[in-house]
Amino acid sequence: MSPEAFVGALLRRWYVLLLALLLTAAGAYHVLKPTLVYRASAVVVLKPPVTGTQPNQLANLQPTLATVSYDVVQQLGTPAGKAELAAAGVRGTYTMAPRNSGTNATPQYLIPSLQITADAADPTAADAVAQRVIDVYTAHITALQDSEHVATRARMTVSVLVPPNAGLLSGTKSRGLVGVALLGAFGGTAAALWTDRWLQGRAGRRRPAPVPA
Repeated sequence: MSPEAFVGALLRRWYVLLLALLLTAAGAYHVLKPTLVYRASAVVVLKPPVTGTQPNQLANLQPTLATVSYDVVQQLGTPAGKAELAAAGVRGTYTMAPRNSGTNATPQYLIPSLQITADAADPTAADAVAQRVIDVYTAHITALQDSEHVATRARMTVSVLVPPNAGLLSGTKSRGLVGVALLGAFGGTAAALWTDRWLQGRAGRRRPAPVPA
């Protein structure tokens, strides 16, 4: 397509470009005035029982603890686990992820710590949802040991290293505006060219065939 034909197609379908401009403006307004979302983040660790040789529980973290913690996370990710969380009042977006705190001295996922996040429109609500996830996780650890009749002195315990603390999620508005502008320009131009080609082809099909002399 020559530059003249390109410009001519855009001029003929100016209304498509106008619609794209309005949609782009709406997207830019959403970027400038986004819906407020708060994310609460907490960190818990599954600790072994206190022993005579290891009175400091945090110095006696073993890979088996990380395995137990991950198994509980997997259980809560099943339909039954999600229903249990919902029954406990967990709503909206939330995550439970083992923390990748591995180093050369401690391999990946050796430390049985778990990061829990929850998103909500209100910081208090986000904190509450994260705390409910912690409570359900703790209840599963307790129920697991109850089913095995583990003695009190030999039990694993859940400790909250970082309590839920919600903060406002905010992106980079300049990048969002650039993305919206590029998407609007490309999408509007493509839509105008496609519309022009389709209408031109339709008009050509409707044009009566020339009568032979």
